[in-house]
Amino acid sequence: MRMLRWMCGHTRLDKIRNESNRDKTRVAPIAEKMQEARLRWFGHVQRRPLEAPVRHCESLVTRHVKRGRGRPIKTWIETVRKDMMYLGISEIMTKDRAQWRQDPYS
Repeated sequence: MRMLRWMCGHTRLDKIRNESNRDKTRVAPIAEKMQEARLRWFGHVQRRPLEAPVRHCESLVTRHVKRGRGRPIKTWIETVRKDMMYLGISEIMTKDRAQWRQDPYS
């Protein structure tokens, strides 16, 4: 955000909202970019054959690991499933690369 403020000629003392600076420079929020990258990688992994080493990581079981106190750690797959649910897409769509790469924001 510091770079965007600099590009727009504003400082924090101007109290201009981040959204207006992003709109002015036409930059997407970082959360959307991270979501896009997660889903791109998920689609890549799902299209790999079952024998691929990257697919073996999916089936690792951590049942006998002693967890600490507090809230359970959010896993990568939980985050990806939440992203897919938010965008209304399914795992079946990963097999068709053209359909999967289609921009969900347009």
